[in-house]
Amino acid sequence: MQAALVSNNLGGAGKTPMPTYNGHPDYDFAAALDKVSPQVKAKAQTQAQNFEGMFLNSMFSEMTNSLKGEGPFGSTVGTGIWRSMQIEQYSKSFAKAGGVGIAKHVYRTLVMQQAKVAGQTQEKHA
Repeated sequence: MQAALVSNNLGGAGKTPMPTYNGHPDYDFAAALDKVSPQVKAKAQTQAQNFEGMFLNSMFSEMTNSLKGEGPFGSTVGTGIWRSMQIEQYSKSFAKAGGVGIAKHVYRTLVMQQAKVAGQTQEKHA
């Protein structure tokens, strides 16, 4: 599953690109993006990236659990602390650089949920 943005040649100049999902235009997500504010989009993007960072941190931690005193930290008392801080920074930079694609799906889900809430609020006021 791949979520991406591609240019939409059917629309006029200056239009935002059509989001795609699994290689097909994602009209539901495009409509949801129109319903939510830029602040909501930015917050959802940050939350999605943070979630992916936490996932990567957990994954990297499990990968290095069996390392005992090897590598750049040697076998000192503080090895575990330094290694956990290194893993945390690795996971943040991986997520910021695009990660493994989890953030894209989390972002889509968050925006879809917020658009649904925004639609329900508008219906109550109408």
